[in-house]
Amino acid sequence: MKLMMSTQPEVKRIEELRSLLQQAGYAYYVLDAPIMEDTVYDRLYRELQELETQYPELITPDSPTQRVGERPATHFTSVRHNIPLYSLENAFNIEELQSWDQRWRRHAPSQYNPGEIEYVSELKIDGAALALTYENGFLVRGATRGDGVMGEDITQNVRTIRSIPLRLNFDGLDNIAKVEIRGEVFLPLQVFKDINQKRQKAGEQVFANPRNAVAGTLRQLDSRIVAQRQLDFFAYTLHITGLDDSSIANTQWEALELLQRLGFRIDTNHKLCNSIAEVVEYYQYWDTERLNSPYMTDGVVVKLNTFKLQEQLGFTQKFPRWAIALKYPAEEAPTRVEKITVNVGRTGALTPLAEMFPVQLAGTTVSRATLHNSDRIEQLDIRIGDTVIVRKAGEIIPEVVRVIKELRPADTQPFIMPSHCPVCGQLVVRETGEAVTRCVNASCAAILKGEIEHWVSRDALDIKGMGEKLVHQLVDKGLVHSVADLYDLTESSLCVLERMGQKLAEKLVNAIAQSKNQPWPRVLYGLGIRHVGSVNAQLLTEKFTTVETLTAAKQSDIEGVYGIGFQIAQSVHQWFRTPANQTLISRLQAIGLQLANSAAPPTIGEINQKLAGKTFVVTGTLPTLKRDEAKALIQKAGGKVTESVSKKTDFLVVGADAGSKLDKAQNLGISQLSEAQLLTILAE
Repeated sequence: MKLMMSTQPEVKRIEELRSLLQQAGYAYYVLDAPIMEDTVYDRLYRELQELETQYPELITPDSPTQRVGERPATHFTSVRHNIPLYSLENAFNIEELQSWDQRWRRHAPSQYNPGEIEYVSELKIDGAALALTYENGFLVRGATRGDGVMGEDITQNVRTIRSIPLRLNFDGLDNIAKVEIRGEVFLPLQVFKDINQKRQKAGEQVFANPRNAVAGTLRQLDSRIVAQRQLDFFAYTLHITGLDDSSIANTQWEALELLQRLGFRIDTNHKLCNSIAEVVEYYQYWDTERLNSPYMTDGVVVKLNTFKLQEQLGFTQKFPRWAIALKYPAEEAPTRVEKITVNVGRTGALTPLAEMFPVQLAGTTVSRATLHNSDRIEQLDIRIGDTVIVRKAGEIIPEVVRVIKELRPADTQPFIMPSHCPVCGQLVVRETGEAVTRCVNASCAAILKGEIEHWVSRDALDIKGMGEKLVHQLVDKGLVHSVADLYDLTESSLCVLERMGQKLAEKLVNAIAQSKNQPWPRVLYGLGIRHVGSVNAQLLTEKFTTVETLTAAKQSDIEGVYGIGFQIAQSVHQWFRTPANQTLISRLQAIGLQLANSAAPPTIGEINQKLAGKTFVVTGTLPTLKRDEAKALIQKAGGKVTESVSKKTDFLVVGADAGSKLDKAQNLGISQLSEAQLLTILAE
């Protein structure tokens, strides 16, 4: 490549571009408040790239173009931390937190004022600790925790994390020569899910949890892979060398504000507490709210706010006396598999389940976990008697993460999926290209129970009082053989069931009768056609406004509906071509179910792009729409839907039990809409 000598205009333009891109990166990744469009950023970035290609002598380590390494590293070098990276003492309940509070007070100097004590409570992000060193404002080293004294130099990988500045914002802080930043590298949950989906499609082993994914990513020798993983970073501690910290920040609270000024992201959910009681309130609030967080958190870090008191208290051999981590109940736990059973669902899918010795997990007792399918069983190589690790990371149904084969009993045998349905005894099948084994006997009692449970569910016909136990009784006693039979039930026929009195029977008959008024989209969803969810049902019924038009439709016509792909179209087409299903539709029409659209709010297909450029968050339980349905309406109208509230959010759609997202929106002055207001905007 022929090198060109730079001239003053090129030098000035390169410096200008770097400044603009660094400001934009800070606004986007740290402040969550973009100052330019992505297309503008990309154009400026490309211009800088081209200039640096022409004048390579002007490339500097802090340039935005230098975030991704060119060549894989051959190994990582061990480095000594300038300041030991201590881990925190753990407390596993409020009593242990209170004991810590009493301990540090015994070591506190006699002149401290107990009434002036403040605590800073911060969410404990579930990721990997990182130590960053900056000299004269430039990032010179990024190191893992290691054993707290020695870590690994992973600077090349750290440079790919966009929320870590390559050059600090030293506006007004020119006297800082060297600074060390401590923080946590993490993976947002949505990014983690996307990574695992890609790995699964590629036939690669999925990561067990975001923390493992982060640890594995940081130690990648090829920094280009690290860049693709979209790691994120929250800073929480700074140490300034050669300068009294108190001249800039006297407290942890002030330090967090300073970290933001320097160009770092911090977790904005921290809170200043005046007592341990307030710390406990914060901990208890996040015990449930953390399930709505876009990242994993496994506890709360509690620190004494004043640096002077921190310094006076010092450290034990292992931990700082002035901080502690109050952990939430474990989301992963070991237990033993006592047996493996197979459940049959409404679509005939055979789902293996691990029946385990009961274990406490995320605040609940867990004794069963899904094994998904035969491929998953083979991948885990799980057997009866195995010791396994079970996870419940915010999921409703726990799952087995891995088997500890070192603890496997000598006489165990591999588990083999049954060749016949465990309920009806009919031969099961596994279609080409599918991981699921199915019973295809339409008369199977398990399939019928599942179909009825789906039909009466809240998102379908919403028949109040018709729970799982009652459905099983109805099928087992031969009172229903299809969903249509529910409408033939009488008070006298129901009274033969266990724990069924006259009043309850009367309520059920009325609830079943009222379900006839549910609209056509709910009825279609309630039919339980494979791959047809509530949103797809809404889309289909907008195009095919009556059951007759949908029954007569060609597969290509169905596939032509916006949002409906080949697989869904094929499933719907085949369902309506099946004679038994045609008989069911005829019965439902005769009963009086709504199998055609009536006057209703605007459909998804009628809405134009009036919400283009607007960002929405949907929270709480809406009166008639599911969250997915509300999101689909917004997206169809050109709006963007995100999971968390930020300064970029334009509207918060609020339902019942909205929680912290509503509080944050109110604090940020974000407009709120009810479901009715949203539909009105779309209808105008």
